[in-house]
Amino acid sequence: MKKYDVIFFDLDGTIIDSGEGVTNSVSYALEKLRIEPLSKSKLRKFIGPPLAVSFPTYAGVAKDDVEKAIKYYREYYTSKGIFEGYVYENIEKMLEILKSNKKHLVVATSKPEEFAKSILKRAGLDKYFDHIAGATMDEKTRATKDDVIRYALDLCQITDTSSVLMVGDRCYDIEGARHFGIECMAVLYGYGSYEEFIEYKADYIAETPLEVAEKILE
Repeated sequence: MKKYDVIFFDLDGTIIDSGEGVTNSVSYALEKLRIEPLSKSKLRKFIGPPLAVSFPTYAGVAKDDVEKAIKYYREYYTSKGIFEGYVYENIEKMLEILKSNKKHLVVATSKPEEFAKSILKRAGLDKYFDHIAGATMDEKTRATKDDVIRYALDLCQITDTSSVLMVGDRCYDIEGARHFGIECMAVLYGYGSYEEFIEYKADYIAETPLEVAEKILE
């Protein structure tokens, strides 16, 4: 691998398994809107993309009801869902290895920044990151992966992206990174699949958190 000095990390499906909290929050919102429950496979599709995209795409929520769906989602998520997740095994060890090798670590997530900071602080992982860049709470001003990566680059004052690597678990991470000429390492322990990563032409694929560190330091 080429040398990378700055590593951008997705959050959901890359650092934490937030599946239970996200899907429970979605189910709560749909119940409040009196929309039929979704299958587990459809609920999983909500993990990663902005809610403003996911609710109409995967649950058929009418355009006029999307803001209401997000409001209901947040009702559950802020009180319960935010705590219904866990850090993947060996994530902290991976971060320690990269930090000790003088890599600059940054979170770039489509999750609202306020939630991302709370989750990482509670897990004791915030100390590893130079910046935690997330979406705005309205999921309009800054919501897509492109928006978040642009924001993270600005926070880091990076104009030459050749030394940046994005690590994530979905096609959105690959596409968002490519928009800025950033290469992407896709991880198989999250919510994406090998087929997805091949289709979207991930630059690298890692099976475990420790393999992420190994490949970066090769």
